[in-house]
Amino acid sequence: MATVILVRHGRTTANASGLLAGRTPGVRLDEVGQEQAARTAERLAVVPLVAVVSSPLERCRQTATSILDRQVGGAAGAGARPGELRIEDDLTECDYGDWQGRTLKELASEPLWSVVQRQPSAVTFPGGESMATMQLRGASAVRRLDAAFEAEHGPGAVWVAVSHGDIIKGILADALGMHLDLFQRISVSPASVSIVRYGADRPDVVATNTEAGELGWLAAAPPMADAPVGGGAGNAPV
Repeated sequence: MATVILVRHGRTTANASGLLAGRTPGVRLDEVGQEQAARTAERLAVVPLVAVVSSPLERCRQTATSILDRQVGGAAGAGARPGELRIEDDLTECDYGDWQGRTLKELASEPLWSVVQRQPSAVTFPGGESMATMQLRGASAVRRLDAAFEAEHGPGAVWVAVSHGDIIKGILADALGMHLDLFQRISVSPASVSIVRYGADRPDVVATNTEAGELGWLAAAPPMADAPVGGGAGNAPV
């Protein structure tokens, strides 16, 4: 099956100041976030990508553009044909409603905060969407796009989806078969890379929340097969 690389956007001015940006327009990467995005783009430059897909929000588009530019001009350039940046609305940030634009410190005193931590499946943000809806649209979008890219480019296709922390946590929880109430156990750092392959029998969560490490093995990853009893030999060195 195809392989999706889930990338969270780099750190933003809102992240650095403790604000819940949500869907607020104009929130951009700060200097640290730009460096993080460049580092992730460098990691992915050795992987020929068939597509780079992004949330419509600016911080994700900045991160995705760094990845796309490095593909076109980098070491993988000769084999990579990702085309133009593709925007996918279903990968956008959670609609936090009335919580948007408030500080995390302030929100931590709200009664709903403890429900977000312990029982996300019961949460609907005031004036916004439920966390269950957020997870469903994100996971459904990735599965839909993954199937389309595999149909077009074959089972060896590798593509990138650039999105937001809670969206990626929901996608990973879905791939892991975890109940949404457990998804706060997953960490997704700014500009981190997580990797999922959707097989006919089950998803294979290859990596989560990686911030460093060589990814060239993805260019020649073997077809997904049965899970090896005992763990197997791992990926071949490049």
